[in-house]
Amino acid sequence: MKVADRVVVVTGGGAGIGEALCRRFRREGAAAVVVADRDAAAAERVAAQVGGLAVRVDVTDEAAVAGLVEQVEREAGPIGLFCSNAGVLFTDPDQHNAASGTDEQWQFGWQVHVMAHVYAVRALVPRMRARGGGHLLHTVSAAGLLTQPGGGVYATTKHAAIGFAEHVAITHAGDGIKVSVLCPQAVDTAMIRQARDTAPGPAHAAALDGVLSPEQVADEVIRGLDAERFLILPHPQVLTYLRRKGEDYDRWLDGMSRLRAGLLGAAGPDRD
Repeated sequence: MKVADRVVVVTGGGAGIGEALCRRFRREGAAAVVVADRDAAAAERVAAQVGGLAVRVDVTDEAAVAGLVEQVEREAGPIGLFCSNAGVLFTDPDQHNAASGTDEQWQFGWQVHVMAHVYAVRALVPRMRARGGGHLLHTVSAAGLLTQPGGGVYATTKHAAIGFAEHVAITHAGDGIKVSVLCPQAVDTAMIRQARDTAPGPAHAAALDGVLSPEQVADEVIRGLDAERFLILPHPQVLTYLRRKGEDYDRWLDGMSRLRAGLLGAAGPDRD
């Protein structure tokens, strides 16, 4: 799909990848760019810079997501591209216990990375189907295709996000609704900087193939949308790793275990 002349919504649009997407969509000639974020000031700042509409929204609240869709279609027109981009990172509090994430972290990660996408699709599918189609972009992560050493909540909920996106793509192909999933490794955002401060092992794992700028990721999104690709991989190495995983799952698991041990050893003593 071409972004030009489309109404585009970006959740988590107040910073990081979301902000870069908003800027790039404006450059591509979007009819309207809607910057949705739970941080109202951040949304307003980006919207002012791209000449867009700022909307404060908590994507874990289904009524708020439905209200966002209703407001945008009322004020700006039919949504052609909806980017479910909001995300949150939790690393394992105990890097030596895969289940050490708190119940609250698991629940919040599930709400942001899975249910927020479900809520958007619930609100959008009837509208897009009635007018013959639309495009959904889900920002996921390479962690949803591979995994994230040291980040059980993140990796698991991102895997679930991929599963849901596949389900939407399969179910609604006949309705003209296209789905893309954005799966980068490390990107220079507040999220990766937070990980470096709190859990250097997981951060280093994500950054092994380089840290991209949000603008580089946005460039790849445009190319992926133009080609209507399901998988948008700003780090091309991810496809190689995914193929290796599929070819020999046990070998891949062994390699990931050794990678984790090496990263923890570089960050400090490993008790295993």
